[in-house]
Amino acid sequence: MNARDPALPVQPDEASAIAAFANRTWDEEIVSAITSYIEIPAKSPMFDADWQKNGHIERVIRDAASWVESKQVAGLKLEVVRIAGRTPVIFFEVPATKAGGNEKDADTICMYGHLDKQPEFNGWRNDLGPWTPKYQNGLLYGRGGADDGYAVYASITAILALDKAGIPRPRCVGIIESCEESGSFDLPAYLDVLRPRLGKVSLVVCLDSGAGNYDQLWLTTSLRGMVSGTLKVEILSEGVHSGDSSGLVPSSFRILRQVLDRLEDSKTGRLLPESFHCEIPADRIEQSRATAAILGDEVWKRFPWACGADGGSTLPTTTDPLEALLNRTWKPTLSVTGADGFPELKNAGNVLRPYTAFKLSLRLPPLIDGNEAAAALKTLLEDNAPYNAKVTFNADGRVGAVGATGWNAPSLAPWLEDALNAASQAHFGAPCGYIGQGGTIPLMSMLQKGFPAAQMMVCGVLGPKSNAHGPNEFLHVPYGKKLTAAVAQVMAACG
Repeated sequence: MNARDPALPVQPDEASAIAAFANRTWDEEIVSAITSYIEIPAKSPMFDADWQKNGHIERVIRDAASWVESKQVAGLKLEVVRIAGRTPVIFFEVPATKAGGNEKDADTICMYGHLDKQPEFNGWRNDLGPWTPKYQNGLLYGRGGADDGYAVYASITAILALDKAGIPRPRCVGIIESCEESGSFDLPAYLDVLRPRLGKVSLVVCLDSGAGNYDQLWLTTSLRGMVSGTLKVEILSEGVHSGDSSGLVPSSFRILRQVLDRLEDSKTGRLLPESFHCEIPADRIEQSRATAAILGDEVWKRFPWACGADGGSTLPTTTDPLEALLNRTWKPTLSVTGADGFPELKNAGNVLRPYTAFKLSLRLPPLIDGNEAAAALKTLLEDNAPYNAKVTFNADGRVGAVGATGWNAPSLAPWLEDALNAASQAHFGAPCGYIGQGGTIPLMSMLQKGFPAAQMMVCGVLGPKSNAHGPNEFLHVPYGKKLTAAVAQVMAACG
């Protein structure tokens, strides 16, 4: 791709036309479509073992595909690609409107999103729920709208906005999966099938990420990897009277604590094995420093802190904005996200439980291999068990894909850096911001390996308090409109 003046492909009046089209489409169609989407409990396979029988994923795939086809984009070809036993993928392709853009070696823009969802979780406001959408003050509440059911609708709208305004663009393809929240373990098989149809991918547009605020366009510069799975400690074949057995039979919970002490310093939260750490690139530190200056204390104040013991709020691990940004994007971190083997409090008698199981979520720095980390974690947790207890760690995913590798963005080409800033100024009135994200999008490392020369525009609507995966998740519709227009403008600068 050639460097270009970002003002050349989209003039100010054309930027206004793009914004007007995006606003109108969101108001008249996208909000309604996502409202219907939120109502469907299309939980990812990790959280719905009977996903095929229940049919929720199939329904959201078909609904999205039907909406795309109804837009009658010139030359659009859409297919719901299926591999037996795997979640389906929507693949679409739209020919270029730039001269020579459909030649074999011409630039292609690959657009990505997903339609599967996280489970319900608890703690929703009384007037809200994961499957009961509510549109209030520009926020569309409900599970999956922001993460990231809107992506396929915004992608097609961005393409149409350019076409309606007569602005040339490259060929576009789209991959919309339905296994992302389970670690995308089905996706590699689909990429193998689709690779010959992708073409020369020069720009990837991924709409599954976050924003530091709602005042400017934000480009994601890195993503953490992840290993998740179940750690289980068994000491008895059945529960026994705690008065009769405690002091002689070791607690499975205490053994589990000892095992986790091999992994984490419980006082500081630092992960102990050095193999789970990496050196943070100097340019990422400098970008984080600039972002810290923009966001300040909002880096940590945006979370819903509880009331502390002294009546004030509970505190983060650090209140330094730069350290906070690096901790949540370039440092490995352990979270316990679920537990088994415990009765409810109201049913908790004086019984020493036979086993304890924790669901672990280990976030990895962007440069650490996910599969290697999964193997190292299993060895660390299982070997030399205290009291010869039965300790097992079973990572989520499938054989050969049990850990998700993170991603560090390639250096920005001058044309893309200029286009991002021009689009952010045109649609937000502020320059583009750069921020690492603590979440995981497995596709990004896959595509970067497959298309090492491609530029990456990873962005999204998950800004402050949007709370993906948790209660009261919302889609910030005004931001979604501006993001759609900004994406369109950047697409016009490609090629």
